[in-house]
Amino acid sequence: MTYCLGIITKYGLVMAADSRTNAGVDYVSTYQKLFDFSQPGERVILLCTAGNLSVTQGAIAQMHRDIRIPEEANLHTLPTLYDVARYVGAKIRQIQEQDRVWLKQDGIDVQCTLLLGGQIQGQPPELYMIYSQGNCIHATSETPFMQVGETKYGKPILDRILDFNTTLEAAAKCALLSIDSTMKSNISVGPPINLVVYEKDSFKVQHDLRLRLGAPYLTKIRQQWETSLREAFERMPDIDWERDTGGNVEEFLDP
Repeated sequence: MTYCLGIITKYGLVMAADSRTNAGVDYVSTYQKLFDFSQPGERVILLCTAGNLSVTQGAIAQMHRDIRIPEEANLHTLPTLYDVARYVGAKIRQIQEQDRVWLKQDGIDVQCTLLLGGQIQGQPPELYMIYSQGNCIHATSETPFMQVGETKYGKPILDRILDFNTTLEAAAKCALLSIDSTMKSNISVGPPINLVVYEKDSFKVQHDLRLRLGAPYLTKIRQQWETSLREAFERMPDIDWERDTGGNVEEFLDP
């Protein structure tokens, strides 16, 4: 399992991913899940991967090869980010079809999901989720973040904090707290954590950070977040057991 996160605001993009993958409790490894295919000054292309590792690594390898050869259609030539999303989906399907029969014989799941974020000259920044079937959806100003992998533990803070007007600095901090909350509750998600921040219309990545196990900043935010949550909880009013404030069951069931 892994956890990847993309955030889009009016100021740009934040992409983050952990690096843990496992095939059981006794086999845990570290693999990069966030990839930068940008052309500084021309386009920013960022990909996060979750799901079957052999499928996603195979697709990433083919995308690198298409740029190197170069193929007519590749991450550096496609005219829109939507076209890039469809191209990435096609690469995923291609690898799945090549290996599906053999993987299916051993009951191995070939599903995977990717996040694509970036900007191409003359167009606004965009954020897409690409499904295993190759189709995709994009984030909007009403829903400014997307998650793949182990999503449930890190979602509450995103729901409460983020909106389209959130600054990139705040979005980056929120992303790390979301990942840390997931690591706290699920051992299948873990460091190193990769974090990328892209400012709208700059056409270059502003910050590319890799936080390893024991990184002082990760330790600091975990301690402060836990302390802040505990203090906020203690300030919550006690339950008024003597006063009926919500009606009774019969009231809600009465037709």
